[in-house]
Amino acid sequence: MEAPRCRNTQRPDLPAQFILFYIIAFCLLHITNLHFTSGRRVSSPAHTPAVGNVVTWRNMSSRPGGAMNVFNRNMKRKQKKWAATLPDSDKYDYLRDEVGSGVADRIYDIARTFPLALDVGSGKSHVAEHLSKDVVERLFLTDISDASLRQKRQSEMPTHCVMADEEFLPFQENTFDLVFSSLSLHWINDLPGALRQIHRVLKPDGVFVGAMVGGETLYELRCSLQLAELEREGGFAPHISPYTAVTDLGNLLGQAGFNMLTVDVDEIQVHYPGMFEIMCDLQGMGESNCAWNRKALLHRDTILAAAAVYKA
Repeated sequence: MEAPRCRNTQRPDLPAQFILFYIIAFCLLHITNLHFTSGRRVSSPAHTPAVGNVVTWRNMSSRPGGAMNVFNRNMKRKQKKWAATLPDSDKYDYLRDEVGSGVADRIYDIARTFPLALDVGSGKSHVAEHLSKDVVERLFLTDISDASLRQKRQSEMPTHCVMADEEFLPFQENTFDLVFSSLSLHWINDLPGALRQIHRVLKPDGVFVGAMVGGETLYELRCSLQLAELEREGGFAPHISPYTAVTDLGNLLGQAGFNMLTVDVDEIQVHYPGMFEIMCDLQGMGESNCAWNRKALLHRDTILAAAAVYKA
């Protein structure tokens, strides 16, 4: 994949690696009732405006402390709000659109109609725009950023927006037939707790479909920054957020209560002219680091050295 924003350069474009974990997990009571269909269901819906105003539910973790509190969720909310209000914000959506389509494909592969669904960390609803009303009849979108929800894409089904932290889902148990999430769970402080909440709001025989980055995502960028900072400053701080390993996901899903699951690993390579273009696009996506122990600023010499290491 080529980033649409890539500048012209005489040097060959450099790939950035995004490792995707696609999850399908069930709260099954009757395993024999499960059926799959091969391939994506093709439709050409006539889009209608989404329904519903943004409802705000405030219950956010915003202060450091505690073994599970790795990310500053208020900082992440500000980053996503800033990114969503950029005049050209759609130019940074190429990765979310690609992964959102992949999540929709997996929903189509399940031969069921879902009367009520929930998108956790929906952003601009990059999954919903690929779904039709004969698969999902009614949809709730939740996101930490109200600006993202107000720019949601149009879709066939009636849609209701709730501004809420993904770590605190404000819904009763046994509410939804389907919960899905795309490129949001990697910023969750308490991932086991978030998966338990998803399981809680699902009805018996409900389905969870998700996609999150993990593993060695942005490995080249991480190494370049660490090597440059170690050389120029005698030590390094984390500039890329920690990611979940695929070997941990199965255990976490099982502990959350899901009793039938699959985790597929995919790799997306996006080509950029250099390190500065990658960092610019990550910022435009709202994907800048928000770890509590992040280093706020890098010295100019360190940044230039990291860019040279990345191109080496």
